[in-house]
Amino acid sequence: MGLFMSYIGLWSYYNADNWTYQPSYVSSNTPWFFNGARVQIFPTEHLKIEPWLINGWQSYGRFNAAPGGGGQILWRPTGSFEFVGNQYAGTDTYDNSSRRRLHTDDSVMLKWLDRPGRGWSKAACSLTLDAGGETGGGVSLHDQYFLGFMAYQRLWFAHDRYGLTVGGGAITNPGRYLVLLPPINGATAASGTPYFSANPGDAFRAWDVQVAGDLSPQDAITVRVEYNHRAANVPYFSGPGGVTPPGGDQGAPGSLVSGWTPDLVKAEDRITFAMLVHL
Repeated sequence: MGLFMSYIGLWSYYNADNWTYQPSYVSSNTPWFFNGARVQIFPTEHLKIEPWLINGWQSYGRFNAAPGGGGQILWRPTGSFEFVGNQYAGTDTYDNSSRRRLHTDDSVMLKWLDRPGRGWSKAACSLTLDAGGETGGGVSLHDQYFLGFMAYQRLWFAHDRYGLTVGGGAITNPGRYLVLLPPINGATAASGTPYFSANPGDAFRAWDVQVAGDLSPQDAITVRVEYNHRAANVPYFSGPGGVTPPGGDQGAPGSLVSGWTPDLVKAEDRITFAMLVHL
């Protein structure tokens, strides 16, 4: 009971566990943690069944009276293959208990090469598929749904001291109910903003690709350099002019500022340097 880390979207809450620094869209727009209770049941040494009773979709407290629910099925028949399926149902729209959310997140991971001591020592790949939607409370699955995927290939070299990851993904999320809101004039998920709407049926399609190279001089330290390209069908990323009004945020979070508009663009390129420490 308490706070436990979600693996919906596959990428871990702890960045040192992951193959890249920047998650793909599926992981960026799905939970990093749940708050509630879970039970882990092991019918066999290869199978885990995990029911959840939680406060909601990445939420410390419930938005509505009913809690969220779901669970995970993890099947690992060998040390080289794993399937994990996560399922969720809840009422997660503030002040609208009639709107119900459903989500399924399913991943397959395969280690297809393992040659300790060789120059090319290990290789693994992953594929994640997500689908979901909201219905009731003024919306239907036709105009409020989520579809996404991400796929990655990881290679290790020289006793796992070097790593290379290539991958990416894409989502479509009409209604934008899972899209992270650009922080325009201090906007939050609760405040919203007229500069970036989230009305039923509002289209949002996006994709990304990334390449990451790792150096691990010892088991506890990884140095990573990564290139990311992200794109969307609507202006979404912060351009040179930024998303903060001159002089700082003004008025209520996300509100209109007379004579000013944020500089949003449809694509961004990013290079990240990071040092990750495993404790």
